[in-house]
Amino acid sequence: MSEKTILKLQLPTDPLWVKNVVESNIEELLTDHAYCEQKAATNGITLIVQNPNLSDLVQEMIALVQEEMDHFKRVHEIIIARGFVLGKERKDNYVNELRKFIIIGGGREAQLIDRLLFSAMIEARSCERFKVLSENIGDTYLSEFYHELMVSEATHYAMFIRLAKKYAVEIDVEKRWKEFLEYEARVIQNYGKSETIHG
Repeated sequence: MSEKTILKLQLPTDPLWVKNVVESNIEELLTDHAYCEQKAATNGITLIVQNPNLSDLVQEMIALVQEEMDHFKRVHEIIIARGFVLGKERKDNYVNELRKFIIIGGGREAQLIDRLLFSAMIEARSCERFKVLSENIGDTYLSEFYHELMVSEATHYAMFIRLAKKYAVEIDVEKRWKEFLEYEARVIQNYGKSETIHG
């Protein structure tokens, strides 16, 4: 998978992030990852609550929430199997910075499209990080696990983009997505230094 052609991310993660940062603290990575899956499920529930009249979106989000919680369960099982305990929730500064780019006000369509593109952006970067993990981590089990989740995240990313295009009437989704990509490229420059999925 080429991030340039599929995900269109402008700044790739340095593979040394895995060797120099992640592998020295797998427990921290797994705890952060578990909460990322839980937050992804929560985001799906929020989209349902905000848009109960959009039946297709509701159905898609139900499936997403179930899958994300299954991923949370699987990460938690890995944590237990390795003798760790799920730590406290970690603040995700990357996601919080992305959230600042979402349009506040501007009507329901603008808010919905931005929420969908915000979700697509997180899935795209998570997919890219899982790819880097799967290709560079020395742990065979985790390598295979992150490869599997990379494929899942790519599917979620594509779904959010598809839904944005489906529900956009006045908004140019391609133009807005390009703006998200440019903003994310500036944000991600400050990350890649900690043993968290987006850190």
